[in-house]
This record gives sequence, C-alpha cells and structure tokens, in this order.
Amino acid sequence: MRFRQKMLLVMVWLLTLSYGIGGVLLIRQSFQSSLDQAKRSALSSYEMTLQTVQLVNLMDIQQDFSSIRTALQRMDDSAQLGLRLSQDGEAVYERGMRPQALSPIDRCVSTMFTSEELHVLQLSAAVRTNTEPLQLDILYDVSPIFAAREAQLRTYHSVFLLLLLLGGGTAWLTSWLLTLPLSRLGYTAKKLGSGKLDARVRRLPKDEVGELGSEFNRMADRLTDNITELQDSMERQEQFMGSFAHELKTPMTSIIGYADLLRSQSLEEEDAQDAVNYIFSEGKRLESLSLKLLDLLLIKHQNLTLVPTEMGPMIDSLVSHLRLVYEKNGITLQSRCAPGVCRVEPDLFRSVLTNLLDNARKALPEGGNICVTAESAPEGYRIRVLDNGRGMPAEALKHLTEAFYRVDKSRSRAQGGVGLGLTLCSRILDLHDGTIAFASREGNGTCVTVCLPEVKT
Repeated sequence: MRFRQKMLLVMVWLLTLSYGIGGVLLIRQSFQSSLDQAKRSALSSYEMTLQTVQLVNLMDIQQDFSSIRTALQRMDDSAQLGLRLSQDGEAVYERGMRPQALSPIDRCVSTMFTSEELHVLQLSAAVRTNTEPLQLDILYDVSPIFAAREAQLRTYHSVFLLLLLLGGGTAWLTSWLLTLPLSRLGYTAKKLGSGKLDARVRRLPKDEVGELGSEFNRMADRLTDNITELQDSMERQEQFMGSFAHELKTPMTSIIGYADLLRSQSLEEEDAQDAVNYIFSEGKRLESLSLKLLDLLLIKHQNLTLVPTEMGPMIDSLVSHLRLVYEKNGITLQSRCAPGVCRVEPDLFRSVLTNLLDNARKALPEGGNICVTAESAPEGYRIRVLDNGRGMPAEALKHLTEAFYRVDKSRSRAQGGVGLGLTLCSRILDLHDGTIAFASREGNGTCVTVCLPEVKT
C-alpha cells in the first residue's frame, strides 16, 4: 500500500472515530439529561398527588375513600397516562392506562416500560392510612424524549454520511498534495539510479519535505565529485597498504638480522643472551603482528578477542625492555604506572605504545627525557607519553592520525617513517573503544594521552 493511501485511510479513520464517538456521546448526554429532567418533573407531580391523597385520608372521617376519589378526579393531570390507587391489589380509584403490578412496597420506586409504542415512566409508593396502607401508581408519558433521540440519531447519521464524504474527499486531496513532493523525489531517485546524474527535484515546498528535497539535490550535486574522490581513495588505499607493509617489513628484517649477529658473537653470557633472545623474539612477534594488522585493515577484524589485562605491569615491562636501546641514544626512558585492568588485545596494544614511544624518540634527536604515566581517571584508564622534544605546531595536531601525514617530512623520511604509526594507533584504539589526544607546543615537547575503558574489580 502506498504512503498516500495509508495517509488517506488514517485521516478518514481519525475523522470517523472522532466524529462518531463525539456525536454518540453528545446525543447520549442530551438524551440522559432530558430523561432526568422528565423524571424530576414527574416525581414532583407524583409527590404533590401523594401528599394530597395522604392529607385527604387524614381528614376523611368515614374512611370509605370517597373523599380521596373525589380529590383525585379533580386533580386530573394531562401529563399522566394513568393513575391507580389500590388496597391489597384491589383498585380504590383508577383511570387511564393500567399500571404494571408490583409487589408490596414501602418507598417510592420508578419503573420504565413500553406499551403500544409508548415509553412509560411508572412511579409507585405506599400511602399511610389509619387502616390498611394504600398503593399509589401513576404513569407518565416520556415518549417525546425517546422520539427526540431518534430524530437526533437520524440527523446525526445523515450529517455523518455527508461529513464522511466531504472529509474523505478533503483527506484524499490533502494526502495527494502532501505526498506529491515525495513522488517527485522518488521519481528523481529512480532517474539517478538509472545513471542520469543530472536529474534534480524541482518545485520544492518550503517545509520539511522541501528541506529533504534540497538535501537530496545537494547530494546529487556532489555525486559526480564523489566518484572521482572514490577513485582517488582507492589509489590511496593501495598506496597505504604497500607503504604499511614496507614500514613493518623493514624493522622486522633489521631486528632479526641484528639478533642473529648478536647471537653469533661472544658477549657476556647472561645479559647478552637475554637481550639477544628478546630482540629475536620481538622480531618474530613483529612479523606476526604485521600479518595481524594487515588482516585488521583488510577485513576490519570484527572478531578481535579482548582479554582483561593488568596494564601497569605490561607497560612497565615494555618500557624496561626498551630502556637499554633508548639509553644508547642518550634518552632517559622511565614509567610510573598505577594498577588498572582493561580489556585489550596485548600484542596490538604493545604496538600502540611502541609507536608512541618511537615518535617521542624521533622528537629527541640529541637526547632527552620520555616518561610514561598511567593512572585511573573518571574517563577510564589514562596513559600518557610525555617528552621534552621539539614539539609540533598547533595546526599539525588535527592531522596527526591521517595516513602518510608527517610533521617534518624530510626528517621523518630520514628516520625511516612513512606517517602510518599514529594512524594505526588510532584504528587500534577504536577497536578497543579507546581515545587518543595530543597536546604540544613548538620547543616545549609533546603529551600524548590514551584513554581506555577500565574494568572495575
């Protein structure tokens, strides 16, 4: 079913429901109000007659009810369809329509019944006498009230039918006008889908649908440009993958070769062997990590396994293994880590820290200090890498995680960088639901802040 038809059905349904319920409630309230008024009027008349009968009965010395009959004859009321005064079921006085028989009563009761197409209200009550009690029954015609209700219902049905026709026509016209821009938008979308990139929505209204059409036109205007951008993006992606593989392959080859060279020399047995074994194992780990990261970039690694990890010992261990290498370059590397548990993939997160430390090292070509701090914070487990190097200009900070971006292109190229380290860090942290932020000033060093969700223990 089309949206236009749905809108038409909803509007007609709401019109029918609102007018139907409202009309029925109004007629019912009017009828009940008239009926209550008629009952109050009949009760007033009945009480007057009842009081008259009781008064005459008290003054009747003979107690043969002749005075009561005379009084009732003189009180002939045109609103009364019938009247009956009885004792033990025997009529003392009766005129007009015969009332319905009731069991003995001790208070005033009302009854509604239909007789010969008339709607009758019967009021009955006991009359106190000096002897046996009497029962007074009076009938009142309330048919005009029911007739008025029937007339109101007939008028209501006619008006309802006319209103339904007029409302249905108005609803159809309204739904057609409201959905016409959507029809034009759908037609234009079909033309765009068939390859006609110059198709645009015309004659837009000044409402939300018009805004949607304007946005659609702007989207179509950018479609041709996006095709070219997509081609460029594909080329950049191929370049990224090649450069990324080269960036990881070079340090892996160097580390493994250097490890083999150290292992073949006669050095101090214990220290040299530990260092050599670590370099060799790290080379193998980087080789494995390169394949893992390549898979990560190619298939987005949806099934990444995160495990709860004590962050302090892991960071301290990594800093301890790198400290000797950094000290050879005159760089003091230290860490101060508070306890904290985060869900991470250990190899990937070590790669993040290694990249951050390597960037800090490159900012200290003539020696300096690098400090890694970690602590629990309201936003999570916060890790900071601080250096007192050359710093960066403010306009460079927002581009640091872009692929192939280098603050100092000549210096980074000489140091072997291709501008992918921080890009990888950012993507790895996204997989960990973490964040990375940079603060730096030229000549005053740099602070890199990483925040990870902390597992509360």
